[in-house]
Amino acid sequence: MKRTKKNDFDVIIVGAGMVGLTVASLLKDSQLRVALVDRNEDPTINVAEEHDQRKFDARVSALSASSRMIFKQLGVWNLLEEKRHCDFHTMHVWDADGTGSITFSAEDLAVPRLGTIVENSLVIDALMQRLKLKGNVELFCPCSVNSLDEGEDWVTLNTKEHQILRAKLVIAADGANSKIREFSNFRVREWEYNHHAIVATVKTEMPHQMTALQRFMPTGPLAFLPLSSDTGAECKEYSSIVWSAEPSYAKNLINLSDKDFRIELTKHAEARFGEVTDCSSRYLFPLKQRHSVNYSKQRIVLVGDAAHSIHPLAGQGVNLGLLDAEALSNEIRKGLDAGRPVCDPVIMNRYQRARKGHNLGMMALMEGFKRVFAEDTLAIRWLRNFGMSSINDLRPVKNFLARRAMGLDS
Repeated sequence: MKRTKKNDFDVIIVGAGMVGLTVASLLKDSQLRVALVDRNEDPTINVAEEHDQRKFDARVSALSASSRMIFKQLGVWNLLEEKRHCDFHTMHVWDADGTGSITFSAEDLAVPRLGTIVENSLVIDALMQRLKLKGNVELFCPCSVNSLDEGEDWVTLNTKEHQILRAKLVIAADGANSKIREFSNFRVREWEYNHHAIVATVKTEMPHQMTALQRFMPTGPLAFLPLSSDTGAECKEYSSIVWSAEPSYAKNLINLSDKDFRIELTKHAEARFGEVTDCSSRYLFPLKQRHSVNYSKQRIVLVGDAAHSIHPLAGQGVNLGLLDAEALSNEIRKGLDAGRPVCDPVIMNRYQRARKGHNLGMMALMEGFKRVFAEDTLAIRWLRNFGMSSINDLRPVKNFLARRAMGLDS
């Protein structure tokens, strides 16, 4: 295909998930010519209207206060409020092998909520609605990148659809298995969690009362995240579950009949919301932690899961990615205001300094939680139960941890 000026951009963002769409939205109306590339069809369908009351997206996110502020800045939050979402006000965390527990409360923190559970497809739909308004972002969907060539002045993307796209800077927002990261030979540190995660939507006998649950077991953590049953309705009896377990045990769980799975789930949740009475299709995926040694290389920069992936036990993955998107777009805009080219190493280094330490700190914390709660020796079990109970009684310490997780003191 003949290369034309039309296919030349200042920035190409690869990946139209939540993080990629957020980067594009933050760069909308800048002086840059931006392309957004995704291998899937244009996801502009109004998913909220398509779903019936009991059909939820299996993938949900626990959006923090910092993510909420980013979406408010973009004019997206009001669209999300019109769709299904559920604020949660309380979170109970407890150890299956003892008496240790912590209860986090929005009231204790003097905030209106601890976080908001939203279906991923609804967030993407809201971002797409805003992005498709008149602006400087051009969408290429479906468009799959097969290879890239890094020149002195341009990065050239060769696509399955035989389009050739060029940019001064390519932003990889294409997820944990990033092809852009692979093509560019970024050095990545990764290790297996030895966990697979089961995700599904469940209905329980009793209403969740806007409460999230997290039970730590030797085989892995189980989380219940409250859902709203319909737009504008009170939160009632639906929750999204994320059950992380050792691979062999997770495969046994996924192969159970619906009835037997509900029985096991009720038992392992200690029937906190009563019996699990219904369950959607279940999905299983392996968990692996990755972290790129560097977030940028020449004219390529990584954001979100392309730069770092984390255990879902605290729901921090997407929030870290959205903070990446905000930091990168801020540094790009500041660099442009100072007369720097969009790919200037100074801009990229400032972005990495802004985000790498915070991301590594959260990853280390989650890895520590996983290891401590997987340990089955009597001494460690006693120490973690004592520690949880002690923290629960120390309100300033507990509230500090909660505010960090909410992004209020980051």
